[in-house]
Amino acid sequence: MKKNIITIVLLSFISVFSFAQEEATDETVAKVKDYPVSATFESGILIDAQTVVIPEVKTLEMIIQHKFASIEKGKSDLWGMYGAGTNIRLALNYVPVKNLQLGVGLTKRNMTTDLNAKWSVLQQTRENTIPVSVVLYGVAGIDGRNESDITDKVSVASPVGEINDFEFEDRLSYFSQLIVGRKFNEWLSLQAGVSFSHYNLTSYQAKGKQYDHDKIGVHFNGRIKVSPQGSLVFNYDAPLKIKDISEQHDWTDDFPHPKPSLALGYEISTGTHAFQIYMGSTSSLLPQESMLWNQNEMNKKGFAVGFTITRLWSY
Repeated sequence: MKKNIITIVLLSFISVFSFAQEEATDETVAKVKDYPVSATFESGILIDAQTVVIPEVKTLEMIIQHKFASIEKGKSDLWGMYGAGTNIRLALNYVPVKNLQLGVGLTKRNMTTDLNAKWSVLQQTRENTIPVSVVLYGVAGIDGRNESDITDKVSVASPVGEINDFEFEDRLSYFSQLIVGRKFNEWLSLQAGVSFSHYNLTSYQAKGKQYDHDKIGVHFNGRIKVSPQGSLVFNYDAPLKIKDISEQHDWTDDFPHPKPSLALGYEISTGTHAFQIYMGSTSSLLPQESMLWNQNEMNKKGFAVGFTITRLWSY
């Protein structure tokens, strides 16, 4: 199965680059200069998902993400705003060269440090010489908890169930994603993606059962502009049940499959700032965490209020 996945990914890249080369040749023949579209999305992040947007070279981006507790208790904890279980992420991204963004972030949950990179492979152009934008995004997460806090919650187990020594590698998790997006007109932009997530360490129990280490997911995101500065935004993320890469081959109440998540919100943008407030059904702020561990239902027990703020500085 893994070989098939690699083959599909390679063929996809070959097709994308072949298409780009053919379109570039046609452009030369026509001698018509085409330019990338502007503002496919207002920010490089949409709620808690990446977009196909990368800022200009030498741009520094600051990101503040906050998710409150679920709205289940209603006004008793102000619909989760004063509830337990809030999550926060602070991050900085920088664009050292054209079409490449590098970033670092710190998330409250598990005190996870993430190192991330985003590369723009193709950019949609105004004359549709290139009809879509394509980016690659990758994250490496480092669990920052004390060793005892981690090993108390999970068992570090060999295939025969014996306890191994805890190593630094057991703190690591990964997420990689291919995103394809298009700005259809001045008010509608959509994108879709496929991802692969991996955790080096997952929970292990007796009788050879343990959570999945790997998960493939699909993603859909969009923006509908309703005013010069305001937009309706949404995210949908769905982990897939693929037994060929699963340690379980069945999912039970003790080892449930992660649930899909939905977020709906409103965005206000001023060029250098973007503010998004939303209601979402995952409390995670790292994509690999949501893909492997989200158990929130799409109801008032699972939905929570969140917001994302971005600020750009050009140097």
